[in-house]
Amino acid sequence: MADLRTPEVEDLLEVLADMSDKDTLFALLEDLFTIREIRESSQRLAVARMLDSGRSYAQIEEATGASATTIARVSKCLSYGSGGYRAALDTLTE
Repeated sequence: MADLRTPEVEDLLEVLADMSDKDTLFALLEDLFTIREIRESSQRLAVARMLDSGRSYAQIEEATGASATTIARVSKCLSYGSGGYRAALDTLTE
């Protein structure tokens, strides 16, 4: 993943970290991503939240419509990833 951290990615990180207005950030997401990508990304965050609260795969699949494969990927990232989901979940619980 180190080769993914390009100057362009650094610029994106700087922009995202600096934006505090949700409407402006949403406008950027609309410009950067497809509707499907926004929905899928937010769905993964919802899956992470449910996994973290101890919900079963079946409960999560029913509540979010996420596939078992998506749920498993999110679960793997929560357990062995670089901590992004954990940081996001901590932000949501503050």
